[in-house]
Amino acid sequence: MKIDSSSNNDSTIPKNNIKTVPIIIAFLIAGFVGLFSETALNMALNSLIADFNINEATVQWLTTGYLLTLGILVPVSGLILQWFTTRQLFSTSLIFSIIGTLVAALAPTFTVLMIARVIQAIGTALLLPLMFNTILVLIPPQNRGKVMGLMGLVISFAPAVGPTISGLILNTLTWHWIFWVCLPVLAVAFIFGTIFMQNVTTLTKPKIDILSIVLSTVGFGGIVYGFSSAGEGGGWGSLEVVLTLVVGVIALVLFAIRQLTMKQPTMDLRAFKYPMFVIGLVLVLVVMMVMLSSMIILPMYLQSVLALSTFTAGLLLLPGGIMNGLLSPIMGGLFDKFGPRWLVIPGLLFILVALYGFSTIDLETTKGFIIGVVIVLMVGISMVMMPAQTNGLNQLPPELYPHGTAIMNTLQQVSGAIGTAVAISLLVSGTKEYLSQPEEATNPLNPLLAFVEGAHNAFTFAIIITIIGLVFAFFIKRVKVEHK
Repeated sequence: MKIDSSSNNDSTIPKNNIKTVPIIIAFLIAGFVGLFSETALNMALNSLIADFNINEATVQWLTTGYLLTLGILVPVSGLILQWFTTRQLFSTSLIFSIIGTLVAALAPTFTVLMIARVIQAIGTALLLPLMFNTILVLIPPQNRGKVMGLMGLVISFAPAVGPTISGLILNTLTWHWIFWVCLPVLAVAFIFGTIFMQNVTTLTKPKIDILSIVLSTVGFGGIVYGFSSAGEGGGWGSLEVVLTLVVGVIALVLFAIRQLTMKQPTMDLRAFKYPMFVIGLVLVLVVMMVMLSSMIILPMYLQSVLALSTFTAGLLLLPGGIMNGLLSPIMGGLFDKFGPRWLVIPGLLFILVALYGFSTIDLETTKGFIIGVVIVLMVGISMVMMPAQTNGLNQLPPELYPHGTAIMNTLQQVSGAIGTAVAISLLVSGTKEYLSQPEEATNPLNPLLAFVEGAHNAFTFAIIITIIGLVFAFFIKRVKVEHK
């Protein structure tokens, strides 16, 4: 079934009349809150577990469910971008974000909070591809590094400081206030965008293929749900996990085959013909998995094992988040000048060093050590994320911009969900395995030692993923942009 329209009535403004700076500011404000929400609740997990009488595996759905929604909706964003104007999509995304945040702030039960997170994610799913596509349309390739560096404030800085800001809030207030604090910022972004946002793309309104949307939803949704169910405690061999993963993979294969045989694909997979796009995509996925898995394990370790308050735990993570925010624009400028190779390879080495440090944590790890390792991790992430992403997107021709951003944002969120689910699964399984055969059965510290053992497993997984990324990084080359 296909829906077609030949209408092409839009109010696109000529480029020489577009006010680029206010548009970028509007996206920065809105995008920061949207991606801040990915990790903001991580510091409140213990409070949520106690308030709602749930376990660690269940509470992770507040993060995984958010990413699952993104993984389902972002794949069709390339289509949505060609059907609706920039102003329409920006306003709609902010409305969903505001409603979801308000419902979350008032949530009396875990179910209501989960629904609120899904509504929030719908807003972010509309915003992220729109933001990247707008930058690609407005900013010439030779200047994109600096602007994408600013976007690094959104993509990596916001999730990095999420636990810190929420930890400061939780020092004196309840977890509800994490959302109450976000509301006025979203309101400001909505008002600012209503005043300054302009339409920057030409609407083509391609055919809508319902079957492609269904296959995409089942495919990406099944993959994320399968991994998350394993993390929730179902185990990798359970029927539910195996079935959803198999169905997801089959649906994605059918989706890919259909896209390659359509004249107007929902997601144009020709982007994978461009090698630097593929390498950039792999590196972004690696960084996303490492960052989100670390940002969910660390707060739990700091509070459960080191017995730190949310305020203190948040302060320990703050220097790394600040360093990431400060360096992202700088790395963008360095990318414009030197290209990606001399940033991403050292950056991945920094990440490896940090993850090795995390894999050695124990009951006596000092606060200074944690601060230092988090800083090293965030420096590495800032060196890899934006350069890899920008270099990859630069190789695409303009007609593939919507599809390239859709592919990159979709797989980025799916990889984040997978990384989070696998990390939690390894944490839980490692904890259970240690407790089943403790070295000293009467040791009162066994629960803490078991948690540390599980955390070590999770960080070892992150090390393996990063090594894979490092291998790909050696093949990255600067893209020579021939299109305008």
